[in-house]
Amino acid sequence: MDDEGPRRRMPRHERRAQLLAVARELIHDAGTDEFTLGRLAERAGVTKPIVYDHFGDRAGALAELYRAFEEQQRASLTAALAGADPTLGSVCAAVAGAYIDCSLAEGRELADVVSALAGSATLAEVRREAEEAYLALCREALATCGGRFDHAAARAVVGAGDSLSRAVLEHRISAGSARSALSRVLHALAHPSDDRPEAS
Repeated sequence: MDDEGPRRRMPRHERRAQLLAVARELIHDAGTDEFTLGRLAERAGVTKPIVYDHFGDRAGALAELYRAFEEQQRASLTAALAGADPTLGSVCAAVAGAYIDCSLAEGRELADVVSALAGSATLAEVRREAEEAYLALCREALATCGGRFDHAAARAVVGAGDSLSRAVLEHRISAGSARSALSRVLHALAHPSDDRPEAS
């Protein structure tokens, strides 16, 4: 290990990406209960001070890992929307598909990170920022085809998406069923109010 350390000094952003990738591997292998910065340093082949310099503490590392998950989710949504037709149905299907597929790709690691940070003020702030950024993309996309998306609707979509993703990960429903259900939820909530059927 000694001859590996001084072999090459990584730029800070590359080192951060490497540490996050290794952190995800550790959590995938053993869950968050076994995750420590010491183990992360050992697996990454660096000294503990390097890991502490990047993340501060264990909660900081987990929060950064969550932020990386959310960045990937936004990238997946942007890619899905780029290939969607400018119609409400197509945009809703693209948003729903990207949400479910990205959640499944993150798998157990994301759920473990969220669970480990439950009650953390750091996670609450990171989640709020991440969700707002994600929902802003959704609002922009829906606006191009006449959809409207208020705060209450946004909360409902996030709740439905998380619940459906968990159900797929637990093998209670299929991924296709989850995408279809979330798309219908989005379409109902984002449909222009003046086009909604009148109450009988």
